[in-house]
Amino acid sequence: MKLFLPWLAIVLTMMALDVIWIGVAARPLYTRGIGHLMAEQPNFVAAVAFYLLFAIGVMAFVVLPRAPGDWKMAAAWGGLFGFMTYMTYDLTNLSTLRDWPLGLSFIDTAWGVFATGLAATMGKLAADKLG
Repeated sequence: MKLFLPWLAIVLTMMALDVIWIGVAARPLYTRGIGHLMAEQPNFVAAVAFYLLFAIGVMAFVVLPRAPGDWKMAAAWGGLFGFMTYMTYDLTNLSTLRDWPLGLSFIDTAWGVFATGLAATMGKLAADKLG
């Protein structure tokens, strides 16, 4: 439980944030920028696999190495982890996909910093609660 509940907090936070961001707030932005690449329906198996695996990375590289009560550092390191992972994705797309919009890469990476920082914070707070 000491590992499962913080991991679950990360998964649920990332999923909830992405439903709001990708599903509502930024949908027009993504449609305008990469609509020609988007599937009509998301591949939910791949999406769930991403959240489950990404949360393991946040746990291993951000939450677990922090001292109890160190949620601010977890937020900062979570943001850095989000920057590195989302920027890797966006730079790969810029280098391999025709017509990938540069501006979308900046926005997507900023989203990754925010969402991962918040998810790491939630995971850290859950870990601290469990002591």
